[in-house]
Order: sequence, then C-alpha cells, then structure tokens
Amino acid sequence: MLKEPKMVFCDEDGELYDHPFYNMAVDDGYSIRAPHEEELVYLPEGSDVWLLPSRTPYGINPETKGAELVGGVQGVAGFASPAYLRLALPAYVSEEDAPVLPLFAYAPLGWWRNRLVTAAVRVDKSRRQDPCLFDRDEVGQKAKELRKKMPTNRLVQHLEHCAMVYGCRAAQNFFLGREEGPLPTSPVCNSGCAGCLSASPDKGVIAPHDRISFVPEPEEIAEVACLHIGRVRNAVVSFGQGCEGEPLMQWRVIGEAIRLIRKRTKAGTINLNTNGSLPKAVASLCEAGLDAIRLSVNSFQMANYSAYYRPKGYSLADVIDSGRAVSESGGFVSVNLLVFPGFSDRESEVAATIAGLKQCKADLVQMRNLNIDPEVYRELMVGDPEPVVGLRALMHEIETGLPDIRFGYFNPPVRTLVKRRRAAKSGH
Repeated sequence: MLKEPKMVFCDEDGELYDHPFYNMAVDDGYSIRAPHEEELVYLPEGSDVWLLPSRTPYGINPETKGAELVGGVQGVAGFASPAYLRLALPAYVSEEDAPVLPLFAYAPLGWWRNRLVTAAVRVDKSRRQDPCLFDRDEVGQKAKELRKKMPTNRLVQHLEHCAMVYGCRAAQNFFLGREEGPLPTSPVCNSGCAGCLSASPDKGVIAPHDRISFVPEPEEIAEVACLHIGRVRNAVVSFGQGCEGEPLMQWRVIGEAIRLIRKRTKAGTINLNTNGSLPKAVASLCEAGLDAIRLSVNSFQMANYSAYYRPKGYSLADVIDSGRAVSESGGFVSVNLLVFPGFSDRESEVAATIAGLKQCKADLVQMRNLNIDPEVYRELMVGDPEPVVGLRALMHEIETGLPDIRFGYFNPPVRTLVKRRRAAKSGH
C-alpha cells in the first residue's frame, strides 16, 4: 500500500494536528513535492518537534497531487535524534516578520497510522546517544562522585555543567563511563561559522552552548582522558567539542596532554574534531600520538566552504592537507560532512565531495545534519539552485567512486587499526 502521510500543522496556540485533507509535503531544495516512500521512517524515539513560527506550510492536494499553501496555520518540523540523516526539509513560505530559527536541523513531518513520520535514514548503528539510554539523575550522581575524587580538576567541573545544564550526550557518557569522552580545550576560534554552536552567529541567533572560558592544563586533560580510557573498553577521547572554539588554537597544550596520556596508557583512541586549519600543527600532534582526526566540511567547493566557515587565516586547501598529514602518519581520517538537503546533493557538490574525500585520504564520512535556519543557509551559498540527485544517491555515488570508504555518524574506536598501520609504516 502506498504511504501517503497526512500533513501536520500547528494552530495559533501551538497545538499539533494532522490535516483532514492535505497530505505531507517536503522541500528537496529544488521542488516542493510528496515524499518518496523509501524516504519515510517513523520519527525516531527521542526526537523533538518544533513549531515554525510565522511560516505558512505546504500540503499536497491528494486530488491534483500538486503542492498548495495552507493558510491560517503554522508549520512544524522534526529534529531527529542522533544517528539519523534527514533527507529533505519542511516545506513552507516565511512571512516578512518571521524570526530566524534556532540552530537545529529541521526535517519534514507527516502523520501515518497514528504516528509521526519524517524523511530520514539511519547512518550509524551505534546507540551511544540514543535518548532512552540516559538517566539524568544517574548522570548527576556520577558527576557529583567524580567531582569529589577530582576536586581541583576544572575540566571535570566544566563537563558536569555541560552534562547537567545543556544535556550534552558526550559529557553524560563520560560520567556514565562509556563510549566517547569529550576533552574541550579552546576558548577561541579561527573560523566564523554561520552556524556556530558556542558563540552567537549572525542575525541574532543565540548559540545553544556557552563556550569554555579557560584552557585546561595538560595534566587536567590527561587525568580526564586516562580515567575514561581506563574504565571503557574500546574508549575514544576527543578534542574539539560543541562547547569550545577551535582546538588547534591550543595545539601545544593538546600535544603535551597527548604525550602525558601515552606515557600512562597505550590504549584508547585519541581523536581530534577540528576545522583542520593548521596542517603543520596536526602533523606535530600525530608525532605526539594522535590517532584520528575528524575534519568538518560543508562543501569541497572553495566559495561555498568559505561562505559558511568564514575562515580567518586559512583555506580549504589547509583542511585537505591536515587530512593528508594524518593519513601519512598512519592515522585514521574522518570527514564530518555537514549535510544540507538540496545543496549537498547538487550534481556539482556530489562531484566536488568525491574529489575532496579522495584528496584528504578519508577513511570515513560522518553524515551529519547541518544545524541552521534553512533560509539563512540558502542565502549564504553561492550559485543558483540546481537539480538534486537526492542524499541517498549522494551516498551511493560516494560508495561507487570510493569503494573503501565507510559511512557513519560517530567517531569509531580505531586504536588497533592505527597501531597496525603505523607498525607497517615503520617496518615493525
């Protein structure tokens, strides 16, 4: 039976309804249309539903199959839980006084068999950030216990704030003693990202996190990292978090911390989430013992990359060189591809993405939703709208062009692989 979900909308009081006549519409970045059946999934557990204020939604007329604006109501959107890649955008038209939307990844919503549906696909099997696996009270108790054990460690205090105030899953996982441990270090940045999560970006949007206000000492970092590695099987610890600027701004501190960690343990994956702006610093960190890097990129076309990141003193070429530096050291290279439906799947972007992944020697592509008001992003990007191939087709093209590459959403444990690669390079 063909799925034809009903349109959902909100009234002036913010109450959610399914429409008695109109069907669900999606915006694929090139046209307003009905969703394809293979795009649809039930809205994952733990996802959020957002009102789209002063935005008139589209619905699909089931008789004509055409898209029509539905007046007198407000649009709604979903924010899918981690590990899901949205495949389209909500379909709406903004009124002149519409406020800029907060920094989330807005996905279309519909109603099918008494449940909300969206257009998305799961790209990582890991459940490390599934909301149902977190008990806030347990996190709070664990954080309190650890603060007593490490009363002078400012990084522990900062992570407790992230876990309890912002609900950061990475910080919560650290206190629960599982998965990936965060190591934020930098209060400053050399990018001016339009969708910055820790410093208010353009047009009055409030950043969802306060940025860390100090640079931890190498010993504080090593203490946190070694605790996590010591109690988690296949542990990952990562510099570069949503609550900081660019970690490479503190590369000397990070290098010293890595050396301290590696003096105390040979286990655990040490990872760097970064804009990749300083390839020489990255090479130095690899010498210190860095295992993996995750390079954030919205586009491998220079103009579009620069329009979003607004780099200060570096370019996309430096990002690619950072990937090469890690690969040449025997390390593991991930690209954090910030995906936006209707842009990332343009034919020109697909070709540039495949070429860029090849140039930076990527092992893994993390398909991450770009958190930003769709209209703000469209205004930033260069060039006229192009026909799109779809995000599933983008992934297929990447697989075809680069058959050894993997897809995911999270940083994987790769310590054993990296040790093997580096041993082979050294002839041992």
